[in-house]
Amino acid sequence: MEMPINKEIRNYTESVFFGLTMRQFIFSATACVIAVLLFFAFRNRFGVETVSWICILGALPMACFGFIRYHGMNLEQFIWVWLRSEVLMPTYMTAGNTNIYYQAFRPLVTKLQKGDDNHVNENDTAEDQPGQGSKEDSEDDAGDDSDQGTV
Repeated sequence: MEMPINKEIRNYTESVFFGLTMRQFIFSATACVIAVLLFFAFRNRFGVETVSWICILGALPMACFGFIRYHGMNLEQFIWVWLRSEVLMPTYMTAGNTNIYYQAFRPLVTKLQKGDDNHVNENDTAEDQPGQGSKEDSEDDAGDDSDQGTV
């Protein structure tokens, strides 16, 4: 004989009545009571088909509260989270230019786009200019190979 065991113990629910949990049973009974009250309230005013749709629409919210779970939250918890995130404390996110490398090299890029790449300001360093090294680098590489190891 096999007994089904939930992999996650928090997902365990105990069946109370008709295979429903206590929460589902209470909200189902409430939905039935609302449907019966709506039927007796509107049976003399409308036809049977219209009254049946009114009963369904009146009982639907209670049934939803009993059975709907979203991300482990009951419906009333989800509604509170939604109201808090969208109505009470909304955050408006805007997309903007966040390229930090472009912002850092913006002066150099605009200079190169203008075609003024021969002019070097005192604020620009040799590393900022493509293809140009510093004087010290060119003097070190010019003639002395003594620091290079031989095989």
